[in-house]
Amino acid sequence: MTVSLEQLRRCHFAVDLGAARTRVYVKGTGLVVDQPSAAAVNTRTGALIAVGEFAEQMTGRTPSYIRVVRPISGGTVVDIEMAQRMLRHLLGDKMRRALRRKPRLRAAACTPHDADPLAQRATIETLVGLGARRVELVDTLIAAAVGCGLPVERPEATMIMVCGAAATQVAVLSMGSIVAAERVPVGGEAVDHAIVQHLRHEHELILPSQSVRPLQLALSGNGLTSQGPASAEIHGRDVVTGLPRSVRVDTAAVRGAIQAPLIAVLDGIGKVLRDCPPDLVADLADRGITMVGGSARLPGFDQMLRQATGMPVHIAERPDICAAQGLGDMLEGRIQPLVLNPLAA
Repeated sequence: MTVSLEQLRRCHFAVDLGAARTRVYVKGTGLVVDQPSAAAVNTRTGALIAVGEFAEQMTGRTPSYIRVVRPISGGTVVDIEMAQRMLRHLLGDKMRRALRRKPRLRAAACTPHDADPLAQRATIETLVGLGARRVELVDTLIAAAVGCGLPVERPEATMIMVCGAAATQVAVLSMGSIVAAERVPVGGEAVDHAIVQHLRHEHELILPSQSVRPLQLALSGNGLTSQGPASAEIHGRDVVTGLPRSVRVDTAAVRGAIQAPLIAVLDGIGKVLRDCPPDLVADLADRGITMVGGSARLPGFDQMLRQATGMPVHIAERPDICAAQGLGDMLEGRIQPLVLNPLAA
């Protein structure tokens, strides 16, 4: 981690490309972009109509010649050109001019733990297209751990769980490095999808993609625990008639519908713990798991993990921006590496 920190201090801006939201941190300024990773395109002319929040609101509400695209999937850039266009518009002309004045512009970016060379190359090319002469890649797990204040550089175990929209990453860190990690292809989108499918099959109700947040409505209060509300009213469209309809949903049945994706997350935690040395696992019995990412706020998710693992579970103060904040802390030089001096013979 020492060498990486020295390189990162020379970077001028950092980007966290997420499946749900894109965040940009500029050195000396702070977080300047926190917008959905979405862009609306006119398919007839190829013109970019909207990006970020406005493009997100247009999802499912556009005529046939306007298409809302997501150039980033699961933390990986799948459309380099569109990702560059989206980032240019999110940054704005003023910020891009300020960055271009920097001599030998350097950038940093988060990448998923198991990102293959092609995915890493796509991230690099995206930022090179914005004018970066050099791009430093940082593992999302380490950036998120730094951003939520975990002592990752110390010789003691810290366990972090990054709950993203497309995937959940779990890792145990020590001495500034990852000791064991696992990526589970289950995130907030999978849980949303499980609820939508349950309502469609059991109640013949179709939920609008934007106007109804199924998790927030169906799982309020204690959410995933049995102490949550017994029922919740959901508004949607009838599958048969196409007319608007409201139904009262049994939240116990909803909890059962989302158990399958959440059990996969528990399996990932168990695998990471089995791959860790016993001494580090003993540390985790007291420190527990720190949850970050937008899906960490899923009501009752932390309580379910406590019951299943018997370990303390904490949610970071600002779980959604931890990775971007961690990159910013490294850029600003707020993280001091643990220097190991070789012993004299």
